[in-house]
Amino acid sequence: MEPSAEQIAREQAYADRLYARLDELVAQVSRNLDDTQQSQHAATHQNRSERDAFVALYEDRLALLRAASQNVVFGRLDTDDEARHYIGRIGLFTPQREQLLVDWRAPAAAAFYQATSVDRQGVRLRRHLITRSRKVVGLEDDVLDSAVLADEGAADELALQGEGALLAAVSSQRTGRMGDIVATIQAEQDRIIRSASRGVLVVQGGPGTGKTAVALHRAAYLLYTHRRRLEHAGVLIVAPTRGFLHYIERVLPSLGESGVVMLTPGELVPGVETTLHDADEVAEVKGDLAMAELLSRAVKQRQLIPSSDVAVVIDGVRVVLTRDDVRGARREARATHRPHNDARTVFVRAALDRLVVRYETALQARGHTIVPEDRPGHLADLRESPEVRRALNLAWMPYTPESFLRILLAHPERLRAAAPASLGPAALARLVRPKTAPWTVEDVPLLDEVAELLGGDGELQRTDAAREAAQRAGDVAYAREVLENIDTSGIVRAEDLAEQVGRVRDGRTLAERASEERTWTYGHVVVDEAQENSGMMWRALMRRCPTKSFTIVGDVAQTSAAAGFASWSAALGPFVGDRLDVEELTVNYRTPRRIMDVAVTTAEALELPVAPVSSVRDGEHPVRAQEVPAESLGAAVARTCLDQLASGSGRIAVITTEESVDALARILRSGTGLPRVGTGSAGIDDVVAVMTAQDAKGLEFDAVVLVEPAAVLAAHSRGAGDLYVAMTRSTQRLDLVHTEPLPAAVLEGLAGASA
Repeated sequence: MEPSAEQIAREQAYADRLYARLDELVAQVSRNLDDTQQSQHAATHQNRSERDAFVALYEDRLALLRAASQNVVFGRLDTDDEARHYIGRIGLFTPQREQLLVDWRAPAAAAFYQATSVDRQGVRLRRHLITRSRKVVGLEDDVLDSAVLADEGAADELALQGEGALLAAVSSQRTGRMGDIVATIQAEQDRIIRSASRGVLVVQGGPGTGKTAVALHRAAYLLYTHRRRLEHAGVLIVAPTRGFLHYIERVLPSLGESGVVMLTPGELVPGVETTLHDADEVAEVKGDLAMAELLSRAVKQRQLIPSSDVAVVIDGVRVVLTRDDVRGARREARATHRPHNDARTVFVRAALDRLVVRYETALQARGHTIVPEDRPGHLADLRESPEVRRALNLAWMPYTPESFLRILLAHPERLRAAAPASLGPAALARLVRPKTAPWTVEDVPLLDEVAELLGGDGELQRTDAAREAAQRAGDVAYAREVLENIDTSGIVRAEDLAEQVGRVRDGRTLAERASEERTWTYGHVVVDEAQENSGMMWRALMRRCPTKSFTIVGDVAQTSAAAGFASWSAALGPFVGDRLDVEELTVNYRTPRRIMDVAVTTAEALELPVAPVSSVRDGEHPVRAQEVPAESLGAAVARTCLDQLASGSGRIAVITTEESVDALARILRSGTGLPRVGTGSAGIDDVVAVMTAQDAKGLEFDAVVLVEPAAVLAAHSRGAGDLYVAMTRSTQRLDLVHTEPLPAAVLEGLAGASA
């Protein structure tokens, strides 16, 4: 039943009321912002900090309101108690605190996603408001209480239209940015988003099941429900490529969340940014957890006992630093269990304590009178002696993580000396490389491990933490006084103002501070495409959140990294044992059944552990394969792209091997008539993007042209995962273009679909 103009007009009237209130709030906060920026009462440094803190808070609030300004409402709930609640992206209230709109994350909104005809949760009617900007253009009703249909008056008010908002969302053209899916979250996704798990939650699901959307909305939900616990620590999102982060980056801001840091695995260690990858055989060794033992041994082996006693001369006085002195000092330093650079302070002090006794004995032998008050000066003389410093540095050299790892990987003998039994000569030989070699993504967790082993100045860090805690307490107390005199609107809390004062004083945003501090610990971590991470990468990620509050999403059938895992227990067991919850998503919202059937049959023939999924729609286009002569490959790909555009596709991915990306992109840009051809995951904003299956992970496109499936399969040891990824990126069409014969598994998939 189509909604009537009168029905739409009534919902439009309520939407207009919401937008009017939203505009009032925008105007109010804008005035507060202008007044604060123009304030003349900022004569002192403290006044300026207060002003800047208010400015930042008002700017954040303004950004939140404006992000929702064109699509603030999307649903309505009618309940058994004759109440009516509208659901939206933020909560809205009248000046008298009457609720106009329920935030989608609030407990009161849960039934919008979870209620069914079997478990109504007190809901009689669920209505989806389909909007375009601020205009209501359609309605769709889910009637959960049959009594509503029996009531003729109520039945006349219904708009029953079939699949509604969900299919409208999944069938729309891709825009290069992941859409805000709040309005179309389904029950199984919502259950995971609102899960009470405060530990490691794994979301396993096949292609198109909305894993990434669930993870991002869970982050937003946690920030909403545990704001005080999370907002100052932040949430870290780790995804495989910068292009993928670019694709999803608007989801959380559109939900009004800040305090989110987004990094790729190649950016986890401050000062290092890399997208380069090692060859599979090297990546497999670097990702092995045995590398942690190797690195620990390698660091300890740099705490050296000299081959002989060391004689030094200080102001003409000869003293000897014995091997036993160094051995005893090393024993004291190691007993502290501090990292290498931190423990070096103990080592130096212990060695000097031994050496100063001999120095004073030698001075006495020369007729000097020694009193206890002289010892600080004697220690200073020893500490400042170049010879002493050299001897102690040779025994316990301070390192940076970068210098240590570069030296280690360039010296096969050091690798052999430190290697555990599980890493044989062949594996160690793969690690050796020149000092000047660039960092790779696989090096990043090794750098993080070395940084943990080396440490910094622990005493300084403890002093800084105590000072910051005292400053914070003072800021909160002062903020309460300020608010009593300046702002009584209730928009700003004392804790928020104090936090902002601290940020202004620091001069950096949370994201900037977190990205510059390797030891920053987050309140929650989201890891996407998590099946690709090695054991060493998981060690690095676990350090980012000692409380082990993780949302981990992926599909083990799509694993293509050499050091990746084929099961979650294998990947996470070393860190959390069996203390993890695994939830499965089973409904494919993206990939049509016609495409998914071919992909699943192919994957099963390749013995991938495919998760069972059900597509919500059949799709209009069967999978097509065309074999062409080698010299015509580029032209055939161009024709296929043009045909896809003509049939209504908005964005196209051309997926091929890494060696073919640049050459194929040049052909498609040369007089083919195709608009805007980009490369790699960074090409998601172009109409056509030529990329590898690795680049395409987590992304979706209206259409895909898969070039040379046999070459993709044979490219490396995990090529089957790449082929499965490539075949499941499309929301509408999949075309295979090839010169080499199709793999038997693909032929089996095509045959099964046509049967």
